[in-house]
Amino acid sequence: MLRYIGGRVAQAGLVILGVTAITFFAIHLGGDPTYLYVSERASAADVAAMRAALGFDQPVPVQYLHYLSGLIHGDLGASLTYKTGALGVVLGFLPATVELTMAAMVLAVGLAVPLGVAAALHRGTAVDGGVMLLGLLGQSVPSFWMGILLLIVFGLSLAWLPMSGHVPVLLPLLQGDVATALANLPQALVHIVLPAVTVCFFSLARNARLVRSSMLEALGQDFVRTARAKGLREYDVVVWHALRNAWLPVVTIIGLEFGFLLGGVVVVETIFAWPGVGRLIFNAINQRDIPLVQAAVIVLAVAFVLLNLAVDITYARLDPRVRLA
Repeated sequence: MLRYIGGRVAQAGLVILGVTAITFFAIHLGGDPTYLYVSERASAADVAAMRAALGFDQPVPVQYLHYLSGLIHGDLGASLTYKTGALGVVLGFLPATVELTMAAMVLAVGLAVPLGVAAALHRGTAVDGGVMLLGLLGQSVPSFWMGILLLIVFGLSLAWLPMSGHVPVLLPLLQGDVATALANLPQALVHIVLPAVTVCFFSLARNARLVRSSMLEALGQDFVRTARAKGLREYDVVVWHALRNAWLPVVTIIGLEFGFLLGGVVVVETIFAWPGVGRLIFNAINQRDIPLVQAAVIVLAVAFVLLNLAVDITYARLDPRVRLA
């Protein structure tokens, strides 16, 4: 196990190195990045002085080595918009994105598992057809259209839920302020409903169909028939025998999807004015704040790689037949 984890950590390092190389060299494909740091009225002498001060007058491979050296020490450059360290800015916006992603995954998994199990147990009935219809709609409707529709219906017409805003919970917890986090929790839940439903709808549909197909396969195995022949309760047969063996493909897609949602909520965060990393990246691109975009991409890449590692380790815990070499 330790050898496997060590190998995966080494692979993760290579992936992160590749991400840094792509994001770094992509800047130079667009021309001299010095002009991002000077005003439009700067003279040629001012541009040359700024180029030398930033090190852009050196060969690009040398600049990349300096960038990696800063990355190792937690220095990803300064944001052009916030005039401070880009990594600190991204980490400040990250808790809001994590809150939204976690809420969406809780909804997606919490609803997909019972829906998928119910569809498998009632195959060919109206229940099964309804779940399959939900899966078709969830994978066909764009998230931006779903978000706008929810805003119009539940935020504007019915006025049941707020249309924008964010009440922090995770950030106070990270700062050790449990009282503030608990006080903010009721309002936070109200504000997160619409964006979380928008984010989770696609995942809910796909996960429900995946649980259904995995359960149908597990219910047809010999060990399920043996458990029923032994007189076990149907609940025990479904939960402790069939569902447990149907978890492996579900865990895989959930782990990968959490990372995908973590880095793919740009549109949803923009629609609901959610102060997360997705909206930060969107604004940084519009403002040509390249160091901030680089920092955000690297942070999300690290999170995605770590999630993949956690999923692979969970495999061995769920199924003893899986051996990690």
